[in-house]
Amino acid sequence: MSDPVATLPSPRSAADVFWDDSRPLWFNPSLFISPVFDSESFISDLRTFVPFDTLRSHLSSRNRELLDHINRDYADFANLSTKLVDIDATAGRMRAPLLELREEINEFRGSVEAARVARAIGLNQRCGAADAREVLESSLDAFRVVSKVEKLIQQQQDGASTTGTQSRLLERIAGELNRLKFHMTHAQNLPFTESLEKRIQSASVLFDASLRNCFIDGINNRDSKVLYNCLRAYAATDNTKNAEEIFRTTIVAPFIHKVIAHEAYAGTSGDELENDYRQIKHFFSKDCKMLLEISSTDKSGLHVFNFLANSILKEVLSAIQKVKPGVFSPGRPTEFLKNYKASLDFLAYLEGYCPSRSAVTKFRAEAICIEFMKQWNVGVYFSLRFQEIAGGLDSALTSASLVFIPDSDSDKRSSPVLMLGQSVTLLESLRSCWKEDILVFSAADNFLRLALQLLSRYCNWVSSAVNARMSNASLSPGCEWAVSATAEDFVYVIHDVNCLVSEVRSDYVGHISHYLSSCSSEVLDVVKKSMLQGVESLENVLPLVKKTIIEVIVDKSVEVKPWRNTSHIVEFMHFKICLTALVSTCSAFMEGDKAKHYLNHETREELLLGTLTEITRRYYELAAERLSEAKKTETYLQKSRQNAQKRAGAAPGVANHNISGTEKMCMQLFLDVQCRKISSLLSVQDRRV
Repeated sequence: MSDPVATLPSPRSAADVFWDDSRPLWFNPSLFISPVFDSESFISDLRTFVPFDTLRSHLSSRNRELLDHINRDYADFANLSTKLVDIDATAGRMRAPLLELREEINEFRGSVEAARVARAIGLNQRCGAADAREVLESSLDAFRVVSKVEKLIQQQQDGASTTGTQSRLLERIAGELNRLKFHMTHAQNLPFTESLEKRIQSASVLFDASLRNCFIDGINNRDSKVLYNCLRAYAATDNTKNAEEIFRTTIVAPFIHKVIAHEAYAGTSGDELENDYRQIKHFFSKDCKMLLEISSTDKSGLHVFNFLANSILKEVLSAIQKVKPGVFSPGRPTEFLKNYKASLDFLAYLEGYCPSRSAVTKFRAEAICIEFMKQWNVGVYFSLRFQEIAGGLDSALTSASLVFIPDSDSDKRSSPVLMLGQSVTLLESLRSCWKEDILVFSAADNFLRLALQLLSRYCNWVSSAVNARMSNASLSPGCEWAVSATAEDFVYVIHDVNCLVSEVRSDYVGHISHYLSSCSSEVLDVVKKSMLQGVESLENVLPLVKKTIIEVIVDKSVEVKPWRNTSHIVEFMHFKICLTALVSTCSAFMEGDKAKHYLNHETREELLLGTLTEITRRYYELAAERLSEAKKTETYLQKSRQNAQKRAGAAPGVANHNISGTEKMCMQLFLDVQCRKISSLLSVQDRRV
């Protein structure tokens, strides 16, 4: 019987049934398989752009195709039940071998699982046995090492060998103790190992005592081999702190207390540390140099020691705190700074024994080094210096009058020559910020800020005084001098400001850059720009001072006899004569010794031009006012005469051909008010006048 399935034709795909070249563009079959498909909404959407007749025609064609498809395969569908005869028996025959295979697989799986469990149990037993064996071996090794250590210690104590031999033996014992520590770690909480603890502790005590004595003998005898072996023994037992403490208490401490305590009791140097550090350095180079060189030997494994910090610096700090605690007090700034710089120099000396940069970093990161630096309260020191420097300048600037420096005193001073005591105080305060006996390098940013604040305070002092004079406002402390100041006083202000600007831009900035030469170029550029900005703010007050000088001269110049009006005639002063009297005041100022000596040519020309411009403006307003008054008076008198003539019966319309006083005044002013004539009075050659 042939297979009926093989004779069946291959089924057609959905595309063969629903998708052909004649399908309209508006028909999308994928919408029918959408989970949210709704026939009503589908039809309503199509009717918006497809006629209903077209939809009905398309439906009819699809129905015909569906019927053709059913009729074509109907014979095969009808014969399907006759061809599939006895299907249950066939399925039963196929299921029997599958069930047998499942039983075999389950039996094999059970045997494999049992073997796996047995193997896991065996492995666990083997691991437990291995661990127990390891613990047993560690216990036995610990017992053997303890016996060996006791034997070596007894040999070291009974033998009459040299110190060098003892040091090598102690190094060997240290290695054995290190092994013992390893074995005891792997055999903890066992009765057998616990019974060894007393023997181990006793051996460790004997070893530490022997190593201590050998280490001290090596230091006293300056035996480099003994010291090397002892240090290796301490490093092997991870007992570096003990070695550092022995060196501190037996070698360093006696000398440090002898030096510092003797100086304190003798009272020769008070709380100064410079002499103490000098003696400590001498002792250091004499008695400690060998040990430090050995501990810093390359590839020796002795870099774990830090005798510089934990032995020397620790003892120095302890001795100072006990004997000379006053050195850390910033209440006496001069002594504090001297001791602070001496301490920094001492730390730099200790860092010189560090073999590498990483060793220097390690030394600075030590807790004792950090504690030593914390003792020096630089912030409080700067606050005291700030009060001292800024307070001195503030006291000078709050004075009610300017303090003039006599010429004899100014000749004795070095350049620049300042004429006002306030300016001298400012320059001294600025220089104090960067003096060697005041400045602390770690607080250089604070002192730079202080210098800028001093410049700002001086600028505010000048500008506030000038503005108070110009605005007639209430005077704040330190501005009273501006009210009664003369033009010559403001000349001194201009001179001092120019001198200060020149000094800060040249020598002062150079001195700061030289002091901060160890800083990067970026830092130096920021410092220089900051100081130059402070100088610019100082220069910005010069126009205000110059304007004030001009107002002082003009106010003094206009103190002349005013135009006088009477009821009969207008008496006026010849403008040229009046102007000559006015500009004589300006000429006297410009030709005076103060202006010639303390003002440069450009400044004098600027003041002269500004003064002349202001005088001309003032007298223009004055002349216009007087002419207006004279004209009004003349008009009033003319009307009075005309009314009198009418009452007297005189013929009206008689013209008065006489030139009036106002017209004469205008003619004289027209002839006299000429820029070149006015300028020639003061020898001013400027077309801007």
